[in-house]
Amino acid sequence: MGLSGLRISADRADVDFEVVHGFLSREAYWCPGIPRETVERAAANSLCFSALLDGRQVGFARVVTDGATFGYLADVFVLPPHRGQGISRALMDAVMAHPDLQKLRRFLLATSDAHGLYAQYGFTAVARPDRFMERYRPDAYLG
Repeated sequence: MGLSGLRISADRADVDFEVVHGFLSREAYWCPGIPRETVERAAANSLCFSALLDGRQVGFARVVTDGATFGYLADVFVLPPHRGQGISRALMDAVMAHPDLQKLRRFLLATSDAHGLYAQYGFTAVARPDRFMERYRPDAYLG
């Protein structure tokens, strides 16, 4: 990969929740104000991937999955000072190589700005949008 000092870990014990919650609650467009306990509960029920640069958390991704048929990629980020160095690709390489995610029939994600990254890993627009529904509550973390 060429980025000296970078390690991608799938060990939940390596997640620095101060960093992850800080980014998700204050900077991520998809979950402003998310409570720390919600972040920790989501991580406890997901496969977590930490990008650690010289031992410090600089990126994160998690996959909600049954480990057999379905996965949902969520909360992917690289801290702004570390972007453009290949860290998001290293995270995605680790996600896509994880043994529990190899034979999923459906692997979903939502993004407003990283289509190019995910397309490199085979993600496309939903083929049959007429079959998908959602219950969306953008204010779920407020009050």
